[in-house]
Amino acid sequence: MLAYLKGRILAKSNNYLILEVNNVGYQVFVGEVFLSSLKTGEESELYISHQVREDASDLYGFRSLNELNLFSLLLSVSGVGPKSALGVLAIASPDDVREAVVRGDAALLTKVSGIGKKTAERLVLELKNKIGKSLDGASLTADLPAGLGDELDALMSLGYSLADARAALNGLDEALNDSGERVKAALKKLARKS
Repeated sequence: MLAYLKGRILAKSNNYLILEVNNVGYQVFVGEVFLSSLKTGEESELYISHQVREDASDLYGFRSLNELNLFSLLLSVSGVGPKSALGVLAIASPDDVREAVVRGDAALLTKVSGIGKKTAERLVLELKNKIGKSLDGASLTADLPAGLGDELDALMSLGYSLADARAALNGLDEALNDSGERVKAALKKLARKS
């Protein structure tokens, strides 16, 4: 099984690239954000998931081992195929996906084409215990003061990314003990940032 490739990008298409390694061209499916960051003719390193089925043998490429590991975890859930798992990684970072799963938030996953509400809920349920910690062993909410999950949800429901909402909630005045006041203070921080 292939796990890593390093070579020159010969061509790019909508959802894949062709990577030349020792005069052999490999077709590797990648997420659209990652694909857009790569340039034809440049050398690139990809962590690879080799998916073999009855009718196909496909390669899926990732920029980090962290993404590859999350992709493998997503595939372990019944009803989630490689294209849907790649779609999950296209909408959010691995840490954001992990945090959403740990918090039981299936809404993030329903934004992926091919993943409905039931599949997203099954993903959250089946992966919750498997990905309770990030790869480096630190808690995913370690940089967020305790008890701010509702505030985080409120900011995300207003359209802010998980990273921006988390950053806005960090460092709030500890005297703010009302959830609504904390959200207002975080919104002010976000408004100053933009």
